[in-house]
Amino acid sequence: MSPGPVIDKPVEPDNLDGKFTWTLKDYSRIKDKKHYSDPFVIGSFKWRILLFPKGNNADYLSVYLDVADAGELPANWNRYANFKLIVVSALDPTRFNIVKEAHHNFTARESDWGFTQFMPLADLYEPQKGYLHDDTLTIEAYIYVRKSEHFFSYDSKKETGFVGLKNQGATCYMNSLLQTLFHIPYFRKAVYHMPTTSEDSPAKSIPLALQSLFYKIQFHECSVATKDLTRSFGWNEYESFMQHDVQELNRVLCEKLEDKMKSTTVEGTIQHLFEGHAVNYIECMHVDYKSTRKEAFQDLQLDVKGCKDVYESFEKYVEVEDLTGDNKYRAEGHGLQDAKKGVLFEDFPPVLELQLKRFEYDFQRDVMVKINERYEFPLELDLDRVGRKYLTAGADPNVRNLYLLHSVLVHSGGVHGGHYYAYIRPTLGDDWYKFDDERVTKEDSKKATEDQFGGEDESPPLHPTLNHTNPPSYKLTKHSNAYMLVYIRASDKDRIMCPVTKDDIAEHLQLRLKKEQEEKDRKRKEKNEAHLYTIIKVAQPDDLMKQIGTETFFDLVDHEKVKSFRVQKQTLFSQFKEDMAKETGIPAQFQRYWLWAKRQNHTFRPSRPLALTEEALSVVQVKEVANTAVKQAVTDLKLFLEVNTDALGVPRELRPLSRGDILLFFKLYDPATEKLRFVGHMFASVNARMLDLQADMNRMAGFPASQELLLFEEIKFEPNVMCENIDRNSTLRVCQLEDGDIICFQRQFSPAEEQGYQYRSVPDFLEYIRNRQVVNFRRLEKPKDDDVVLELSKQHTYDDVTGKLAASLKIPDHTTIRLTAHNCYSHSPKPQAFKFRQKDIERLSDMLVQNHQVSNILYYEILDLPLPELERLKTLKVAFHNQKTELVCEQQVRLPKESCVEDVLRHLKEVLGDKAQGDLRMLEVCYHRIYKVFQPTEKIDTIDDRYWTLRVEEIPESELSMPNCRLINVYHFTRDATHNTVVHNFGEPFYLKIGETESLAAVKVRIQRKLGVSDEDFAKWQFAFCSLGRPEYLVDSDVVAHRFSHTRRDWGGTWEYYLGLEHEDKGVRRPASTNNNRYNYEKPVKIWN
Repeated sequence: MSPGPVIDKPVEPDNLDGKFTWTLKDYSRIKDKKHYSDPFVIGSFKWRILLFPKGNNADYLSVYLDVADAGELPANWNRYANFKLIVVSALDPTRFNIVKEAHHNFTARESDWGFTQFMPLADLYEPQKGYLHDDTLTIEAYIYVRKSEHFFSYDSKKETGFVGLKNQGATCYMNSLLQTLFHIPYFRKAVYHMPTTSEDSPAKSIPLALQSLFYKIQFHECSVATKDLTRSFGWNEYESFMQHDVQELNRVLCEKLEDKMKSTTVEGTIQHLFEGHAVNYIECMHVDYKSTRKEAFQDLQLDVKGCKDVYESFEKYVEVEDLTGDNKYRAEGHGLQDAKKGVLFEDFPPVLELQLKRFEYDFQRDVMVKINERYEFPLELDLDRVGRKYLTAGADPNVRNLYLLHSVLVHSGGVHGGHYYAYIRPTLGDDWYKFDDERVTKEDSKKATEDQFGGEDESPPLHPTLNHTNPPSYKLTKHSNAYMLVYIRASDKDRIMCPVTKDDIAEHLQLRLKKEQEEKDRKRKEKNEAHLYTIIKVAQPDDLMKQIGTETFFDLVDHEKVKSFRVQKQTLFSQFKEDMAKETGIPAQFQRYWLWAKRQNHTFRPSRPLALTEEALSVVQVKEVANTAVKQAVTDLKLFLEVNTDALGVPRELRPLSRGDILLFFKLYDPATEKLRFVGHMFASVNARMLDLQADMNRMAGFPASQELLLFEEIKFEPNVMCENIDRNSTLRVCQLEDGDIICFQRQFSPAEEQGYQYRSVPDFLEYIRNRQVVNFRRLEKPKDDDVVLELSKQHTYDDVTGKLAASLKIPDHTTIRLTAHNCYSHSPKPQAFKFRQKDIERLSDMLVQNHQVSNILYYEILDLPLPELERLKTLKVAFHNQKTELVCEQQVRLPKESCVEDVLRHLKEVLGDKAQGDLRMLEVCYHRIYKVFQPTEKIDTIDDRYWTLRVEEIPESELSMPNCRLINVYHFTRDATHNTVVHNFGEPFYLKIGETESLAAVKVRIQRKLGVSDEDFAKWQFAFCSLGRPEYLVDSDVVAHRFSHTRRDWGGTWEYYLGLEHEDKGVRRPASTNNNRYNYEKPVKIWN
């Protein structure tokens, strides 16, 4: 398989732009998860395209631009590029090409950049769109490399006075909106005046997060992160990588803020700024009757298609519709009347948001499309023009509706995604600025307005020098164009564009952000000075007391939670001890420090004390000694501080170390309360018996001196728990105990006492702790809501899990519960449920791991019969159609898996009764075409109804009465209004028997009778023989069967050849889903908090 790379023009070393074409032949044979193109050179740099043919953990084709030689470049390399990636349609590039643009600073950490959701995989495989033509996929890349020294030396604040916002992955749409709202000072001031307190958390309070964000945009020197704001929305990382519609986010955010502002001093701000009113009316022509309805709006959606500019869109908006003829209006008290219907505006808001309808659903093509037509908008918008024709007679005549353009939000890309940025003039003066995520640049008025009208351009959008790659007369569609316009009324300019100072900002917010900045500065300073210091983490007995049994159960301590000290590397360790004496109150001579060591079983224990000669070394030299102990380079020096105290806890002289003494640590377990705690440490001779230590252990635990104990050694916990019984009569040497070992002990109970305990011994308890798992169960119908929360064991079997859930839900039979795994990437249920006692899913731990991601969520559904019984059955969803091809009903059929199609048809006849009187057959229908007729003897277990429609229909009597005639496919179709060669099928396809000499005129009579079409409508229909989507029109005298002579006579031939019925599609059609999985959840913008 040859990738077939093509460089479309020779690229000289100093050329900064170029185009690369990657042709992937035999695409279906590519098995790699990640597939790279051959390297190519543009801008004197090596690049390659990275492709995920099956998607990068998503049902989308994933395409990225990658630096080909990233592993060979010197440290701190970088390059900055604008680029455009295109998946090419071989059938109709101008209509079906998928185009996405981006810019990125490529570095060692981010050496590839692109689009995880470039296009749905379902679209890729749709034959009508021509992406995989002859099993060949073509991807093009346009790249313009910017000079990196200019990029890295650029300072947005210094150059423009403004800062940008960091992109979390796919939040450019949000960044452009936030910059627009920030630069409406009245809105910003209202946000500052929303009541918040110092106890609020920005990650949980939308007002505080927005206040914090606006403050940083206004006063900080570098680009600002938006993570606190998205966290306050209740979003996770997945949602930060999901691109949404900026118009939808604007509405949802304003609604949420409007709600948060209620009962505050800024209540009503959203309505005051953005809310206008329109009046819908119906006025009778011949009687005195008029119906009106007043509605509020916060933005106006204007048509782009077919409109030259904003004014034409407003003309269309207020266009009067005549209700006459069959469409007369029923006026109360006057009956049916001729009337005029329309809408006029009663008032416009001070801030007018115009949402341009760049995206619309094409009912002819059954797809969403982007409208890239040229559409003009003025710097000054006069809505009082032509005698105030847009306004009602009752509109306030004293309000002058002249608006000044404030901002232009731009969408660059196509229907499947792209990039957003904004052009804003913050003072409504002559200066325009482009806010493109972190980068803010000053731009001229033409760039912000005329260049965003859309339409066509002579040169590619990346860089003018690419023009010579195409003939001068070849025009390219501009995929970057205005998507949302914000106008501010001239008479309200001074009020809306008011000054906003620190006096408008709550004192607690300023203090919080000041401390936050000071902390950032401190950390930055520490980072810059890190090479001069060593971090020492000192674990003390109090840390073990605090952590064991609550925060940790295995080993001794979590070093991330102990006190750390930042010490200059050249400081003598003896001086550090003196500093510790001041910090802890423990005299230096009463301190003994132990080094930690990582054992072969991956536990981490104190291994030996520092020698006096080592304490005379510098801190950095002691760290080197520690590196030797752990047999690896460590960033921090970890120590255990041994202290000897009296009964009152007062430090006293340390016990001298004797040869043969070892340091042991002790944990006490209580089966009655299921509690484990640290009780102390002590030295013991390796020649002592464990029984000799029993009195000291009883003292530590507070037990009587004679209390009999059960003793265990905690050995390891990964990958499995190992905690073994210790013989009390053996010596420590025989037990192979050494410094840092852990002894766990418990009271010895009588057999009667033990019966009441769930975890009777230390090993039982540690095994439970190692495997315990809190699981959030959610109903499959409500996948966002936790319904039941249970603590289970990772070792629980499928029956254990469903049994516990059934008990919680009070369901008598746990086998009626079916479980489905959680998709950690889409945060929704996986498409397939678990099978009953599925072989590869033996334990709860298996259920919670999907694609190497661990979750704590499972979805459940309650079935109407036990799952084992259900799995012995095949469930099919079948649509039953009558002889006119009309849908009568949908049925769910359950039969044993060994059943045949004839069993399905027999069952349906019984269920449908009089509705199905004749012989039946079952078809496989997809995209309004018949792909298969199922044989009566075909097994139903092999039939998949997830991706196709199963249709059962009565075989028409006319078909049965024509045994020797030819059966053909008949499909409805329409041709694209702009591309006559493209055919779109719609409606219900069907079979028709035709005679070998039967003319089209005769066939038409039978089709009209079958479908029940009126003479008036049928006269408009045209008929064609369609082969591979190409229609050849027929006349009444044509013998239809002659066109189908190469197809089989009995089963209609192959689906590509059919008699086409061309006419208008009058049916109600909805956008087709691109994902036909069992559960397909849309991702609208949601702000949860």
